[in-house]
Amino acid sequence: QRQLVESGGGLVQAGGSLRLSCAASGPIFGINWMSWYRQAPGNQRELVATIYTSGETTYADSVKGRFTISRDSAQNTVDLQMSGLKPEDTAVYYCNAYMQSFTHQWREYWGQGTQVTVSS
Repeated sequence: QRQLVESGGGLVQAGGSLRLSCAASGPIFGINWMSWYRQAPGNQRELVATIYTSGETTYADSVKGRFTISRDSAQNTVDLQMSGLKPEDTAVYYCNAYMQSFTHQWREYWGQGTQVTVSS
């Protein structure tokens, strides 16, 4: 079955960098957007960045200029390079993708999440 698996979270000091990776696997006919969301304790899940098949990217204002989303369409992977990390970036980060099965059914998928903790 189709799934998303994240990796790369961890503990980093403020000002540091981390790179998150997400791999889509299973019988995938196509992928439209791939995104990263995050959820801090007590907060709603928020969209961090999205990359479309065209390569177009969008970012939350809070991460613009610090985070970069990239995608390898051949490998069905999406990365999030995070720099200039701040304590307020601490959250569980989730990979999200809109994927198509070989029966041409489209559905949104979520990864299990990876913890990012930024110490001050």
